[in-house]
Amino acid sequence: MKVINRYIWLLTLILLSITSCSDFLDESSKKDLEEEVVYTDVKTIEKVLKGVYTRWGDIRSDEAGLIMMMGTDEVQQGAFQMKSEPTKAAFDRFDTNLNGELGYNKNQWDSRWPMINEAAKIIKGLNSFDLTEGSLAAHLMGEASFLRGFFSFEMTMYWGEIPIKDRDRDLELGDGRQPLKDVWEFIIEDFTRATEYSPETNTSGRVTRGAAWAMLGKVYMSAPEETGLRDFSKAKECFEQMMDSYQLVAFADLFDYNKPNTAESILALQYSTTSPNNNKIQFQIGSRAVQSFFGDKCSFSGYDKILPTEFAYETVENGGLWEEGDLRKEESIRYDFTYNGVTPDYSNILWEDLGDEHDELKPHIKKYEDFRTDENSGLGINNMWHSGKNIHILRLADIKLCYAECLNELDKTEEAIAVVNEVRARAWGGTLPEDKAWKTMSKDEFRDKIMDERIRELFAEYWRRIDLIRTGKYVELVKERNRWAREAGLIQEFHMRLPIPNTEIDLNEDISREDQNPGYR
Repeated sequence: MKVINRYIWLLTLILLSITSCSDFLDESSKKDLEEEVVYTDVKTIEKVLKGVYTRWGDIRSDEAGLIMMMGTDEVQQGAFQMKSEPTKAAFDRFDTNLNGELGYNKNQWDSRWPMINEAAKIIKGLNSFDLTEGSLAAHLMGEASFLRGFFSFEMTMYWGEIPIKDRDRDLELGDGRQPLKDVWEFIIEDFTRATEYSPETNTSGRVTRGAAWAMLGKVYMSAPEETGLRDFSKAKECFEQMMDSYQLVAFADLFDYNKPNTAESILALQYSTTSPNNNKIQFQIGSRAVQSFFGDKCSFSGYDKILPTEFAYETVENGGLWEEGDLRKEESIRYDFTYNGVTPDYSNILWEDLGDEHDELKPHIKKYEDFRTDENSGLGINNMWHSGKNIHILRLADIKLCYAECLNELDKTEEAIAVVNEVRARAWGGTLPEDKAWKTMSKDEFRDKIMDERIRELFAEYWRRIDLIRTGKYVELVKERNRWAREAGLIQEFHMRLPIPNTEIDLNEDISREDQNPGYR
């Protein structure tokens, strides 16, 4: 792909002080460096692989890490963002600004291809190694296969048919979009290889065999039905391969920076409060009113880029999600903005001219708040931009809920209910009240209830768009629960996919205007 190939990564990954090698290396010398040096030396391959992990951390941080959470039934953009940035507002309004020219969409597309390409090169290079079980080369093969599989999985969930990046089949495949079945078979092959070669244990933030089994299960659950590859029985077996290696911990511990990488964590991106390794998430998601009132030194200040939908923050009695006594509610969402005994108001932010649409002091995402950045922490950081909590990619409760879905689809609903109650018991401190325990229900009722339970457990942890797409609930629930989508009334079935960026179409000889996803221009 011409767009993809423009990203010359290699020296960026190895020589951190260099941002581009295109200024001083011609194509021949770049190829020599890549093929003759990097991919024939296992230690250098590991350095390149670490660079892919670093890039993953980058695209999940700051504003870039929020884009794919927008436009769901659990998260929507803040009112000021919707008013001031009409192009980005398209992710919630689904208006004509959501098109092939949209830069925010292009950035999400472009950001994943360098990682897919680099992983593909690593895999090709490692094919010439002796992949003896337990060897470094074997472990790197497992990790690279996971990474290519993971980003390809995201790409096809968001954009549908995508190119397949197999360096051994470049001439055969070209850079065109491939049939969905072929794409999903390729992803399954990657994760299957990852289960074979990935290490049982690894450095925090790097792939393990447990993570590979977990993702292979998710892939079998998510494969579009038309591919013939969706298989809940295989997904169940994958989850059974790894669940016993992890254990649930207190919910609050999952978001306690003093307790990173708990026994529940399967894979988490690693951050700190020191730039450039901070995640910057709080800067984006905190309250603009709090920032205006107290400044950056308050750890829950921010700029309202995304907020919970009303459904995601309200109680069941008020038409929302939360049941009385569920500890996850206060850990996940901030309702109180009192700081040092003072509660801010809207009086000093009237310049935003939002009228009755003010939402800066409505409930906000709390999970990523980092008190280390607060003036009152005594650490001297005093700026929420430095937020640095780890970000969960996979954790046991997520997999248990996925496992329960599989059981239900396999007509084992009573067993599925028992698994969900394990997760819910943790949400009530370890002992689930009788009136909160799930009891006998139909298969269809379970399907509906598990989707709400996944918000309670995984609120703002990035899985919601994928959950809605794989279950076919995207349009129905977003139209009902996302304020901006509901008011605009424009969301349609084709919006389950994002548009292929026009830059890709213009620069890629194997993708034409006719290849654009239906419904987009």
